[in-house]
Amino acid sequence: MAQAQDSSARETPWLTKEQQVIWRSFLGGTTVLMDHLDRDLRSAHGLSLPEYEILVRLSEAPDRAIRMADLAEAIAHSRSRTTHTIRRLEKEGIVTRFQCDSDGRGVTAMLTDAGYALLEQAAHTHVAGVHDYLVASASAEEFKALGAIMSRVREQLDGKSF
Repeated sequence: MAQAQDSSARETPWLTKEQQVIWRSFLGGTTVLMDHLDRDLRSAHGLSLPEYEILVRLSEAPDRAIRMADLAEAIAHSRSRTTHTIRRLEKEGIVTRFQCDSDGRGVTAMLTDAGYALLEQAAHTHVAGVHDYLVASASAEEFKALGAIMSRVREQLDGKSF
């Protein structure tokens, strides 16, 4: 790519050839990894990867329920995207929604018993995929380094430590 002049005060920190190779490996690897994890969940359980992540977050919350705004923040999705996904899960009896008791303005999503049973089954598929596609491809040190890097990226970009 040609180095275009940037009108901002900051000079563009162009990637070295080695950094470009690593960046492109990261992009391709994460795309293929997420596609495979999503495909596995869809074919075995009729769940997308984002739906699975929502079910996990709900299952970990007290009483398997969480305010919609907090859920959207936890999964790093927009509120509208989270609402759309929850609406689909609600139609299938996997999740239910109700007004928050504490203030009456917010909405809480809750994982139903049927949703929890589905999650228990899907977890085996997902974890096996994460292990087979990612964990088994790295040494313990490499996997730990990947986690540290991605935690710093997340912290830097949204100011939250996970």
